[in-house]
Amino acid sequence: MTDYVQVSTATPLREQAVELAQGAIKGRLAAGTQVIGPVGSVFWHLGEFGEGTEWRLLLTTTTDRYPQLEQYLLEHHPWDNPELLATPIVRGAQRCLEWIDSSVSTEHS
Repeated sequence: MTDYVQVSTATPLREQAVELAQGAIKGRLAAGTQVIGPVGSVFWHLGEFGEGTEWRLLLTTTTDRYPQLEQYLLEHHPWDNPELLATPIVRGAQRCLEWIDSSVSTEHS
């Protein structure tokens, strides 16, 4: 199992994505985030076909911090049941992985 994950979710508005990203970083739940968009989305939701525009968030964290990040995102997300996925990071530059570790460390004051 990997020690790092990239977490993705999306929001309907850019401001909501930025707010989620800022809270995750300030809470040391993620080392960094990218807000990408707008992106087109085609989906099934509540049994209905839909299309829309969203703002995608990509957050980088450790597997140890993922449960807290998930809880934060679910509590503060504008949607009741957002898509929230964690993809393992199987390799990365050593200095980047060290940055992730130090950024989400709970030893910061």
